Amino acid sequence: MRTYLECIPCFFNQIIRTGRLLDMDTAEIMDMLGEFGSTVREFRMDYPPPRSAVRLYDMIARHAGTEDPFKEIKQESTNNALARYEDLKQRINSAPSRLSAAIRYAIAGNIIDFGVASKFDLDQELEEVIDHTPAGIWDEEKLKREIEEADWILYLGDNTGETVLDRLLIETMDRKVVYAVRSAPIINDATLEDALAAGLDQAADRIISSGCRAPGTILELCSQEFLEMFHSAPLIISKGQGNYETLSGTPAPIFYLLKAKCSVVARHLDVNLGELVLASGR
Repeated sequence: MRTYLECIPCFFNQIIRTGRLLDMDTAEIMDMLGEFGSTVREFRMDYPPPRSAVRLYDMIARHAGTEDPFKEIKQESTNNALARYEDLKQRINSAPSRLSAAIRYAIAGNIIDFGVASKFDLDQELEEVIDHTPAGIWDEEKLKREIEEADWILYLGDNTGETVLDRLLIETMDRKVVYAVRSAPIINDATLEDALAAGLDQAADRIISSGCRAPGTILELCSQEFLEMFHSAPLIISKGQGNYETLSGTPAPIFYLLKAKCSVVARHLDVNLGELVLASGR
């Protein structure tokens, strides 16, 4: 997926939203807007948006004076999700289809995305996702068959906090899973430290870094170790918009799990804004 003109004002909105979230003053936010604006002409529109976002969030980290400006927010997101873990596990275990419920809860967790919004209601999302949130694409039966047939699964993580919901799905699938995270902090995307805090080492057989620090999975920037797993995996579960934006169109056994949270991604998927997506990539 390439960058569209509509992505440009979104980048500027992310600067304002993130600056306020990090309690920066107006002058600092204005400095960032000016600095970023001076680079817009250099953007490669054929790149996916997460590739351009690296420059944006590197700038924010520099102005914030820390490599991981979202560290405390990520810890809070993980703790909030862990506080709901036992209740959600009981809900899944009592559902008519445990796997179906776990899939929907995992997608509901995709709302924890500070690159798109700084305010969301996770409890409302979890309450509505089973029966009331519409799905734009829903290839659940195909995913279930491929889970049954796969001897192992490569699971591409997305946001911190959402990781706890991924853990529930991994535990429900009852398959060997390799869970991949970002190589370094960016926005609230999960790193190895964040995945361990969510208890994913208790569910996944292995946690690895993709080698890519963008808020997505850009294969040409990934490590050789990750690429070998990616190209040999019998089944890949890709969580979130960033992974979809960077991997859509890739010839691989991928299933995309996400909520369409921006109009550009919704249009690319041909779904309505806010709809759930469980889409086979082939």
